[in-house]
Amino acid sequence: MRIKVLLLFTLLFLPLFLLTGCREELPEISLLEPRIGRMGEILTIRGTGFGNERNESYITIAGIPPTSSSYVSWSNEEIVVRTPEFGDAGLIYVHRGPNRSNPALFANIQNLPVPVVYGEGSNPRIFSIEPSSGPIGSIITIQGSNFGSSRNDSAVFFSWNAEFSPAVPIGYHLPDFVEPSDIEFPYELWSEREIRVRVPDGAVGGNLEVRTARGNSLPVFFDITGRPGTKTFKDIRNYVITYMVDLRTERAEIPNALYIWMPRPVESASQRNVRLQSFNMEPFVHNYLGTSLFQFIDIPPQISLGINLSYLVEVYAVETNIRSQAPPRLNSPTPLSSIFTNPSPLVPSDHEAIRAKALEIIGRETLPYARAQRIYNWLITTVDIGLQTHSGGPETDAALTALEEEEADSYRAVLLFTALARAAGIPAIPVAGVLVNRNLGTTRHYWAEFWLDGFGWVPVDPALGAGAAPPDFTLREDHSEYYFGSLDNQRISFSRGEHNLLQMTPQGRTVTRNREYSLQNLWEEAVGGLESYSSLWSNVTITGMYVQ
Repeated sequence: MRIKVLLLFTLLFLPLFLLTGCREELPEISLLEPRIGRMGEILTIRGTGFGNERNESYITIAGIPPTSSSYVSWSNEEIVVRTPEFGDAGLIYVHRGPNRSNPALFANIQNLPVPVVYGEGSNPRIFSIEPSSGPIGSIITIQGSNFGSSRNDSAVFFSWNAEFSPAVPIGYHLPDFVEPSDIEFPYELWSEREIRVRVPDGAVGGNLEVRTARGNSLPVFFDITGRPGTKTFKDIRNYVITYMVDLRTERAEIPNALYIWMPRPVESASQRNVRLQSFNMEPFVHNYLGTSLFQFIDIPPQISLGINLSYLVEVYAVETNIRSQAPPRLNSPTPLSSIFTNPSPLVPSDHEAIRAKALEIIGRETLPYARAQRIYNWLITTVDIGLQTHSGGPETDAALTALEEEEADSYRAVLLFTALARAAGIPAIPVAGVLVNRNLGTTRHYWAEFWLDGFGWVPVDPALGAGAAPPDFTLREDHSEYYFGSLDNQRISFSRGEHNLLQMTPQGRTVTRNREYSLQNLWEEAVGGLESYSSLWSNVTITGMYVQ
């Protein structure tokens, strides 16, 4: 009898032990000490998953591995190494077998740019940055000269970096910068000698520059601190997209006017270097609150018109890893936190039913990240989320309908997630755009982002998380886990949040378009004697794509 029990125990639990033993913890760097040092001195790397013995594991600094004699000690959570005397500072990785850790930036103090005061000149000059380091979302003050009395098209640029594909040689790194997005309300002050700006989403420790029409400043080092986790941009795709609108007047008397708001692909930390490739007519305003505004004046009847736009868009996959769910304290409250927890026409976060459901879902949880995760898990397991089937008239009650019917497509699901998140005190925005399938076809799609102080925006895609992917779309097997906190590069976004545009004239007759690839309230406006016209908007089409 005892033999049978032992045999049964072995058959039941031995596979579980083997499976558990086969799980390998991936290396992850959480801290460098010092972050800024001198080559040839001792560097301590802290984190997890390094392995208790070095064996064949190693680190690289700017792509170069130190010699074996450089390692002072190696444990699962700490590596102590002497940096190469004549090496270069740069990104540090821990390599363990086929696995590579997240990157961490080590800067050589001897090579860091320092503020320099020049004589008279037109270029902006940075004299000091206070504080010299800080978390994402915190305010810093830049003192200097020649910044300009108003910002206009000027900006502060922070360092940004991405992981490149294996086709790019190890150690090869293209330095890049990220500009604060207007959605983060980054600038509190811009004057000739002082700038107060918030550290933007996606920024990493490195050079900071002020760029104006007068020129660019010399870079000055700024470090990012207090991160509760890591955010990685990887697997770049470059898309060439085209979309258009065809117009024809029927009855028209002079004077008249027609205004068309064409959505523009948005710039963000993961969607970058958006460039207008071609257009058949010059916009009246190139960038009006996220759109290109076109104007037609005194159009005769029975005339055909058209607008054609083509853009090049650089899109990265985003992967996040939150180690500590408690965000760091910022040096001032952010307007983002108050504005994006308020209700809006599409996001009824103050509705009694929404607030009650949010409280039911989050229970006694107090941490924002965990609250958002509970809302996401409830949404993909309780609400029947399918492909987009609803169309037609306005849906200002889309979130409430999804809650009541427990049925949604990507549009309703995202508005419900955003409303529940805001009701739970989490800043959140809906995002609109298109998904790109294997055949380069596009489908209108909606997802969301929520904000964590000290970390930035965290992406969420409830529809793909629930497995509701359009035909020929490459859906990940781990979609339910992946699409909370991470996002693929098979999409192009046209609006982050709601674009509330203003009419050109109070007497204008406006046209709205619902469930489109941009969440904007105005698309067309007819003024004066333009009594009747027709418009036909095309889908967004992919005319080219290449992977880098």
